[in-house]
Amino acid sequence: MREFIYYSRTAPTSGKYVNEDNPYESGRLDIPIHSVIASFFLSQKIRTDVRLHLIFAGMPDPQKHLELQPVLEGKTDIHKIYLNKKNIAGILKKMLYKYKEGEKTEVFPGFWIEKKGFLEFVKELQKQGRDIYILDPKGIDIRTADIKKNPVFILGDHRGLPLKELKRLKTLCTPITIGPNTYFASHTIAIVHNELDRRQSAGEL
Repeated sequence: MREFIYYSRTAPTSGKYVNEDNPYESGRLDIPIHSVIASFFLSQKIRTDVRLHLIFAGMPDPQKHLELQPVLEGKTDIHKIYLNKKNIAGILKKMLYKYKEGEKTEVFPGFWIEKKGFLEFVKELQKQGRDIYILDPKGIDIRTADIKKNPVFILGDHRGLPLKELKRLKTLCTPITIGPNTYFASHTIAIVHNELDRRQSAGEL
């Protein structure tokens, strides 16, 4: 299992702030939508070895932790592409609407929401012994980095991770880079997937 944590400073934390027809104007919700697509979708099938965590810190009630690991049973399976951008916006909107104070709520099979801070969540993973990697231009090149099994990768939105939390995160995580250029979050996820796929095919992971 590989996991990604995407942090957004601006993504809304209430369903009433989500415009499914214009996610760009909904706190740049277009970025996590593309990140969902990059996390789970391949040509003609859906990845089953991925869990995506979205941490939304926008208005009006930050921070919300949305956990996605779609259950692909019944009418859906790994060979059916059943989500598009508007569908995903609708799912995120409903997840935010279904939030219940003090609870971790399963809105759809494999889609959970709770109120939890970014750094708090990362610390929980660290205490569980997880190997966590943070995308950083000054980090170790992913092509030479020692990536352990069941890794967790952290990346930020168009504004980057908050400086105060970033300093703390670098003491909990291993900084890695995907190269000299800055890519979109969704592209970054795809590049990390590609590296891990290659290592798995070679029996190195």
